[in-house]
Amino acid sequence: MKFCSQFFSCIFSLFPRGWFVFWGRVIGLIWFDVFRIRRNIVIDNISKAYPELDKKQVLKIGRRSMMTLGIGIVDVFCLPFANEKWLKKNVVVEGEKNIQEALKKGKGFFALGAHMGSGDMGLTALNYLFNNSQSVNEKRLKVNLITKRFKNQWLNDYWFKVRQKHGTNLIEDRKSSFDILRALKRNEMVIFVLDQFMGPPLGVKTQFFGRETGTAMGLALLVEKTQVPVLPCYSYLRGDGKIVSVFEKEIPLQDFGSRNKTIEEMTQIYTQKIEEIVRKYPEQWMWVHRRWKEFKV
Repeated sequence: MKFCSQFFSCIFSLFPRGWFVFWGRVIGLIWFDVFRIRRNIVIDNISKAYPELDKKQVLKIGRRSMMTLGIGIVDVFCLPFANEKWLKKNVVVEGEKNIQEALKKGKGFFALGAHMGSGDMGLTALNYLFNNSQSVNEKRLKVNLITKRFKNQWLNDYWFKVRQKHGTNLIEDRKSSFDILRALKRNEMVIFVLDQFMGPPLGVKTQFFGRETGTAMGLALLVEKTQVPVLPCYSYLRGDGKIVSVFEKEIPLQDFGSRNKTIEEMTQIYTQKIEEIVRKYPEQWMWVHRRWKEFKV
């Protein structure tokens, strides 16, 4: 099995990055313009976020977003064969200093994530790019990702095994608090993806692109309890096909008088940060999700 993996990794590395980017874009175009799967949702979401854009502009963002998603799908199935050499060649990390500053506090940190670019490859690369430094003064990075289980058993097995193969620890979202706190105690990174709709009782009302929605309050709740740093993180695809993983400066915890108010306001601050990132790279975000569902109390 190990020999087969090494063999296919070698074959995989022979193909240029542009080859996979091309076929990912083809998948996205077929999805959006031929099968039109969730096309109306994509168009409706972009129109809500950018009411000032005409139909042609909306379609342009939607089509390119689906092409980005297509590249992400190709990357997911290439993950088993992506070795350290390939990842170092095709993934760039920006904000490494911010990560090191967070780790120096010794409490672990949360990475505020979103469905951007080719996040799977970017995440996998962290385990190699960060943990092979020659400097003894730099802190090593252990990656944890809060995730759901899939109903499809094959997909579920693939999703978990391929990530774990590259060193990422997966924490199931249900009843995950204990595992999260344990990872933070070990001074590790926990990725909290916060760009999807969440209604009550786990979500609170927020504004996203000036429209009411619901966002999970779990991150703010845990930050209020642990006082650990929160670093916004996302990935985007450069014009040359390389994946850029960005870690911005820490978002400080603010006190809004009461615990409940602090959790609500911090959730809004995190949501606002994600909006800022999406506005910067609208063609890199996953618009297929119904972000603006009705928040029913």
